[in-house]
Amino acid sequence: MALKHLVVNGAICMCNFGVAPDKLKVLTNQKEYANDAEGTTKLIATTMDIGSTFEAGTFGACAKQNGSACKSIVTKWSGEYTKTQLSNGGYPILDDSKATCPIGGADCIRIIFHGQTDDVSPSECAEAEPMVTKSLNPAVPAADILEDKKEVSN
Repeated sequence: MALKHLVVNGAICMCNFGVAPDKLKVLTNQKEYANDAEGTTKLIATTMDIGSTFEAGTFGACAKQNGSACKSIVTKWSGEYTKTQLSNGGYPILDDSKATCPIGGADCIRIIFHGQTDDVSPSECAEAEPMVTKSLNPAVPAADILEDKKEVSN
């Protein structure tokens, strides 16, 4: 089984009948965050995020409407994580969840990027083995890695 990610504010979605992606806006959850040390931007998307919940509000020209402009609306999510319910009463959306649009039909909107990113702190770098760091980032000389490690631990 592949590792699944929680979908967060700013995730990139695409409709099977559209021509352009759009970013998901989390409008209903105001308490639970993922992948956001400051707890300010990456709210967890849930099944309660329905309606007009995309930044641009369109996936471009819609093939189901003979190329007319899409008005992206979510009426339902499927494939959510049902073992945890968040404070807004919704269930977390996962990176393989799908959304239903009244024009495109069931599961026509998919997540193409969950919105989470890696963010390595200086203390995590200091704790890493220099040889591991060197193999992950060969552009940095090993001497610089060891010197940075000494500075952070002092």
